[in-house]
Amino acid sequence: MSALTNSSSPPNAWRSLDETAPAEPFALPVGATAVVYCEGQFGEQDGKTGNGLVRHSEKYEILSVIDSRCAGTDAGTFLDGSPNGIPIVATLDEAIADAGQVPDYLICGLAPADGLLSQDQRVVLLDGIAQGMHVINGLHEFLNDDAEFVAAALIARVTITDVRRPKDTRDLHLFSGRIFDVTCPRIAVLGTDGAIGKRTTATLLVQALNARGIHAVMVGTGQTTLIQGGKYGVALDALVPQFCSGEVEHQVVAAFEGENPDVIVVEGQGALSHPAYLTSGHILRGSRPQGVIVQHAPKREVLGDFPMMPMPTVASEIALIEAFADTRVIGVTINHESMTAAELDRSIDDHRLELGLPVTDPLTRPGQDLVDMVLRAFPDLAPKAEPRTSIR
Repeated sequence: MSALTNSSSPPNAWRSLDETAPAEPFALPVGATAVVYCEGQFGEQDGKTGNGLVRHSEKYEILSVIDSRCAGTDAGTFLDGSPNGIPIVATLDEAIADAGQVPDYLICGLAPADGLLSQDQRVVLLDGIAQGMHVINGLHEFLNDDAEFVAAALIARVTITDVRRPKDTRDLHLFSGRIFDVTCPRIAVLGTDGAIGKRTTATLLVQALNARGIHAVMVGTGQTTLIQGGKYGVALDALVPQFCSGEVEHQVVAAFEGENPDVIVVEGQGALSHPAYLTSGHILRGSRPQGVIVQHAPKREVLGDFPMMPMPTVASEIALIEAFADTRVIGVTINHESMTAAELDRSIDDHRLELGLPVTDPLTRPGQDLVDMVLRAFPDLAPKAEPRTSIR
């Protein structure tokens, strides 16, 4: 966990970074128990922050998820078919009752395209504040700029953390060329759409590599990774575009100098072909990856939140990436949403045959598949790998 302050600290206590410091976008009060508010969207594309926290969180102990549509079920079972002991409840009052006390945090697990709260969602977050919960907000709407939320937090003596709020302009970084001093391989996990599983795949890839003794570090580029507790990263889509490439470069350099890793994995955002989410271009320019893994959902026919736009093919996205940047795609990962087991098997085989690349589903196939994908592309890493064991 990052450095902590007590509960009387001012909201959004920011820190300036020196040239090699890791990301510390906010200081937080003591305590780690949290409830994730994801009403109507858990397991959906616009619930990706909540989905990510249920799958992985280094910073918080997730006690429950609020979504009345699927209340009474286990969050892990609902999301991935495997129970994880995190219940889904219908209301904030039920979440508090289930915890046996007021949890430390209420995390907004929603990630709509417009980044705004509805009136009903405001009511729930304000209720959490009134009951003494600190609020973690990953939306584009900054609650510390909202007079009603600021007043409520002052009365309740709690903090509101706007994860996406950028540093002051004077503390942002332009591209400097320091990326060329990073000597370990860099792999970006990009995709064919937003909310398609890039962060989950990047996290599983880092875990699988470390399990084999290959020291891997992840650099996040979105709010969810920062909320999960990622040490290195920036909420890229909230920055002035001029600084995007430089901030990605800065975090990759910080990870390299701070951790001396064997490999750095950079989380992707949106898609290079996407008409609205353009941060993939900054990731490619700023991190200069030697390899790219492309995440794809074969059953999607249109882009999430943009139904007027058809999904690209993996082949077209690969061609675009390799034309745009001096890099190569080293593998494809499949998002199995809406697919039967047989359809998934067939899709993996078909894509492998069509593309001539390794293809896997990180959530249903062994983590070793991801390791093999990397070792095939970067054989110099093989001597660092420990003997194979079961990697999940």
